[in-house]
Amino acid sequence: MSTGDDKAIFPLGLFRRANPLFCHVAPRPRNAEATRAAILNAAQERFSRDSYDDVGMRDIAGDVGVDAALVSRYFGSKEDLFAAVLDSCSNGNELMDGPRGEFGRRVAHEVIFKPAKEGKLKGLLIMLRSVGSAKAMEIVQRTGTERFFNPFAEWVGGEDAMVRARLAAATIMGMAVSREITGGFGLTQEECERMEVRMAALLQGAIDG
Repeated sequence: MSTGDDKAIFPLGLFRRANPLFCHVAPRPRNAEATRAAILNAAQERFSRDSYDDVGMRDIAGDVGVDAALVSRYFGSKEDLFAAVLDSCSNGNELMDGPRGEFGRRVAHEVIFKPAKEGKLKGLLIMLRSVGSAKAMEIVQRTGTERFFNPFAEWVGGEDAMVRARLAAATIMGMAVSREITGGFGLTQEECERMEVRMAALLQGAIDG
């Protein structure tokens, strides 16, 4: 056991090294990649909770514990950060996975019965929160077209490919929002199964043209 005499015998620095209760770990240098990810995650949370116009760079910086200037250094303007947030969310490319002939059934089953994935839901919330801002909607429309609608329309192919792609996407998004609002459509299991059949036919019809 240490006593008062120990302090007299050992210099203070040596005493601290000898006694683990006095150990001090110097803070590690901030990792740039981890900081960028933390800022992006904080921005996702902010934009999914609040409207675009109500979110400030200082708000996001405060959530991470950094200076607002550092947020700008990593991402540029607020518009650039918002675009990066949208890019980090699910882009819907998984809709094009799997056999084309099973598209309607597969997607309808996922929308109606499977738990919503956090990334998809957060991206949807961010888009809904941005409706009141002309600047945010411009970014949403641009990134949505580049990241999803153009590839999806190319995958759909044929006459009126973009029209059919937009129709299918609007059906999927509308059903997803309805599910979240109602907490599961407010239907019985049997009714949900019949809705799945009808939604599958609607989606497959849009894809097949």
